[in-house]
Amino acid sequence: MEQEKTIDYSKQLPDGSVVLCGANAYDEKYFFNPDFQKLPAGIQEELRIIAVLFTKETGGIFYIYYDEEGNLEFGEMSAEEDIMYDQVTAALLIGEIRRKRQELIGQLEQFYRVFILGEEE
Repeated sequence: MEQEKTIDYSKQLPDGSVVLCGANAYDEKYFFNPDFQKLPAGIQEELRIIAVLFTKETGGIFYIYYDEEGNLEFGEMSAEEDIMYDQVTAALLIGEIRRKRQELIGQLEQFYRVFILGEEE
């Protein structure tokens, strides 16, 4: 896990996916990709709440990112030695976020496609 912790998850994942934001329970930090500062403050705050609450519940590292097509995805990981991390709870929480935040997810995907990828609306 040490190698993974040194990756700058505030911007990009090793596969090239673009990170929007995330939280790290080990460092007790929230990170937000500054490339997305144009998002309204209310949406930025909502993202912060989602990420921080996720890591408060499960521990580990949680991140929200865009895949190559501009789809919003959710990722999580934990340190190998973290015996308290619960992957089942993490998967359930991600499912709950997808269900309860469908509108927000759609808006964020549209924002990314228009303002970052330069696609027409």
